[in-house]
Amino acid sequence: MDKLSMTDSTIGFIGLGLIGGSIAKGIKRSRPDIKIMAYMRSRSRLEQAKREGIVDVILDGIDEHLRECDLIFLCTPVEYNAGYLSAIRPFLKQGALITDVGSTKQGIHQEIIRQELTHCFVGGHPMAGSEKTGYENSTDHLLENAYYIVTPPRGCDSSGSTSLSENDRRIIAVAHTIGAIPLVLDYREHDKVVAAISHLPHLIASSLVNLVKDNDTSDGIMKQVAAGGFKDITRIASSSPEMWEQICMTNVDPIADILEKYIASLNQVLDQIKHHSGQSIYQLFETSRDYRNSITEKAKGSVEPSYEFTVDVADEIGAISTISVILAAKGISIKNIGINNNRERGEGALKIAFYDEASMEAAWQRLDQYKYEMFRM
Repeated sequence: MDKLSMTDSTIGFIGLGLIGGSIAKGIKRSRPDIKIMAYMRSRSRLEQAKREGIVDVILDGIDEHLRECDLIFLCTPVEYNAGYLSAIRPFLKQGALITDVGSTKQGIHQEIIRQELTHCFVGGHPMAGSEKTGYENSTDHLLENAYYIVTPPRGCDSSGSTSLSENDRRIIAVAHTIGAIPLVLDYREHDKVVAAISHLPHLIASSLVNLVKDNDTSDGIMKQVAAGGFKDITRIASSSPEMWEQICMTNVDPIADILEKYIASLNQVLDQIKHHSGQSIYQLFETSRDYRNSITEKAKGSVEPSYEFTVDVADEIGAISTISVILAAKGISIKNIGINNNRERGEGALKIAFYDEASMEAAWQRLDQYKYEMFRM
């Protein structure tokens, strides 16, 4: 597995939120010798990062300190990155490389071309995240086994392939260093892909929640019973409205294109329902099930990986404390434990969440020894 080259000994971060903070923590975990300097508007978060040993130098702004950097990450909202490019440019040393972590790529790449910076820029998009934002929610493992899209400044040819430059390989090495899975894509193709698998689902989830809100009964029965499948498929509607407005407005054309196709498919489903076309509806569920089941779970994608299962227990005093004691006796840390209100698929009454996969598997084996019946989620 590639690591950061020894020449990339100093890294600068402009913005240190959830993604920037997680990249910095992942780098420090694997390469504690790397010097990290960072700038963001929230001074308290930078001071926290320095206390934790993640940031070595706190920057007061875009200044001469950046001349030390071999690699500079732009981790601010997409619409601000272009402005920071102009500010950073005077402080780039020979051989320095700029990258970004924006979830849309055409805007930044067009700006790179306009400013004639293609020789010192490679785009990036770590495809992981959480409903929670900010440095305080970043972790050194958030990006493990998540795809890290690398977008070369010159794009890729019609077959999607490209000959990798040394700069491309440096960002690929970053992805390997933090445990992510690098994937090289043309930046235009990237925006079409994320419009379909990330941006459209957020629009669908939010519009579905509002549809139920607007059609609920006066006593809120829909909301009351929405703890099952509805809550699962609309979980991403809890994400930041500000962030998702910005993302959608930077990827308008690809989103509009896939949204039109989705509306057409819904109209087709509506027609099938109205005409009692059971076979067509069956095929809808069958093909979607088969395709959904073919999607690998190795790369967790755009949301934070969850490590949890449910346990079938009786609703009686001491049930939760008994399980807690059993797991604590083996030093297994529990992230969260509580009643599972989603029982639509036959899950157990108690849901337990863990910080990592190893803890989850250890807990499963431990409770299995005590003859508990458990269910994967």
